[in-house]
Amino acid sequence: MKWLNYHHLIYFREIANTGSIAKASLKLLIGQPALSAQLKQLEDELQTKLFERKNRKLVLTDAGKVVLKYADEIGLLGQELLQIVQEKSFATKTILRIGALDSVPKQIVWEITQRARSFGNCFISIIEGSQEELTNELLLHHIDCFISNYAGDISRDKSINSKSFVKASVSIYGPKQYLSCRKNFPKSLNGIPMILPTHHSKLRHDLDYFFESKNIKILRELETQDTSLMKIFASQGAGLAALPDIAALNLVREKNLFKIGTLPNIKEEYWVISSKRTIDNPIAIKLIKSI
Repeated sequence: MKWLNYHHLIYFREIANTGSIAKASLKLLIGQPALSAQLKQLEDELQTKLFERKNRKLVLTDAGKVVLKYADEIGLLGQELLQIVQEKSFATKTILRIGALDSVPKQIVWEITQRARSFGNCFISIIEGSQEELTNELLLHHIDCFISNYAGDISRDKSINSKSFVKASVSIYGPKQYLSCRKNFPKSLNGIPMILPTHHSKLRHDLDYFFESKNIKILRELETQDTSLMKIFASQGAGLAALPDIAALNLVREKNLFKIGTLPNIKEEYWVISSKRTIDNPIAIKLIKSI
């Protein structure tokens, strides 16, 4: 039986992540000649080239990309093993890595994580990023899935799956001083400062179309992709905010925001994006099937 050297995989991952033996040697505190020798031993063991040099940078070959996927999984399992032994918690936990766009309400992220916990003993890691960043992380298998309010062209990639799991009504919210806008809504929004999502979101296009079709001239006060920032600005009186109802629940209960009116035929749709994996995460599979 052939054996792989665990250290070889760690060194290989660092070289792949930095794109340079010199940078990897500084981070690993290992001399460049020794690190090059370790990489050569791994390539000899696997009988394949893992890198090719392009513009003075080491770039993964197709074989290298496959090896990196396995190296990442093995590295995570190694960290999980250390954590379990150190904490003397011998009930094995599955690590579930979930990404979320800033535009996804935190309530939705909470509900997804709670659903995941119901399928087994797991440790959940959550990262935020843009659609492009999270798609790259997904394809590199650094995350198991991510939550997005935009599927778009992503569904054309055969290696990526997108599954819609909720469509939320969208309403206009604001602090108490805007309660008079409830009368004659939505015409009452004429000349009112508005906090909007950014242009790359579908919701923004739907809102622009709605206001234009109804001949409503809002004042575009500011825009942000982060729904948490929208709620903060709105509650501080900067203007009204167009928010999915699910995103405003807590602030409405606390009376920091008030619903002015619901926008007809406008919904914010949320998706779980996943990809085909070499090593499947059992919690991720159950989570996606349940949606």
